[in-house]
Amino acid sequence: MHKKTTIETPAGQVPGLAPLVISASRATDIPAFHAEWFLHRLRQGYCVWVNPFNRKKTYISFSNCKVIVFWTKNPEPLMERLDEIPKILKGVKFYFQYTLNDYDREKFEPALPKLDQRIETLIKLSKKETIGTDKIIWRYDPILRTRHSSLDEILDRIDRIGQKISPYTDKLVFSFVDISNYPRAARNLNKNDSSARELNKDEQLYFARKLSEINSTWEKKLRLATCAEIEDLPGIEHNKCIDDDLIRKLCRGDAEIAQKYGGEPVLFKQDKLKGNLKDKGQRKECGCVLSKDIGAYNTCPHLCVYCYANHSPNAVKNNLDRLAKESESLSREGF
Repeated sequence: MHKKTTIETPAGQVPGLAPLVISASRATDIPAFHAEWFLHRLRQGYCVWVNPFNRKKTYISFSNCKVIVFWTKNPEPLMERLDEIPKILKGVKFYFQYTLNDYDREKFEPALPKLDQRIETLIKLSKKETIGTDKIIWRYDPILRTRHSSLDEILDRIDRIGQKISPYTDKLVFSFVDISNYPRAARNLNKNDSSARELNKDEQLYFARKLSEINSTWEKKLRLATCAEIEDLPGIEHNKCIDDDLIRKLCRGDAEIAQKYGGEPVLFKQDKLKGNLKDKGQRKECGCVLSKDIGAYNTCPHLCVYCYANHSPNAVKNNLDRLAKESESLSREGF
């Protein structure tokens, strides 16, 4: 569990949590759309997270944070201000889960910059002195079929991206679209393209085999991993997006990290992790270790049609309008 603490707010002291690892965020693209808010909250020392199911508020202190994991499809708005973060939180480390897909033809990601621009952004981010290849995980997520895209076409798209960015990252993570378990995402996806579908097991095995072959032709061979998939695929790891191995590497010598996350690598096999490191708030197949997410659903205007975190474009617009008004009054502690 996260360390409990007392947080000083303008309204007085409140109980809160002081996690070692902050996830920013599975639920929304903070670097792309909420970078200014995030930096302001870092300076204030805390933020508020609202449970999407019961609307209960939790105060989150940054006082004990050692690692921030950014999830993004466009880190450009935050990129030039990254150097401010360790000045606010002394010694904090961070790394990026950077989703870089090519669904331009299908218009599945309608509000993203063009693919070439996103590729250049990844390269520029990797070249920053405080980043480097180990702090950027390239995600191609999700993998799905349509009438317009065969498996070989999808693999060709990944190959074209990998040829350009393999020197600037160490790992490629992918997952197969899960339509059946996310009815809202399925509805939004099918409105856009009714031919969109999941891959069967034979297709998954074919994809894994061909991707491994493609990977071997790139300038630098990447580690390949799946995100929250049960099946063992040849040559493919099971990923941990909130990764205790990487956390320990970034925080080498930190006694508190060693005590919480252990001193030796933990090998993830399906849903089994040694000890109690696994984040029990995630899916059974998820390999992530404990962190605290600070984002919120319905706050990402990328409007990707397969996204489970947005209910509808109107819900996003209404939330963003509300957040903009609260930001103007400097009252926004959370989403």
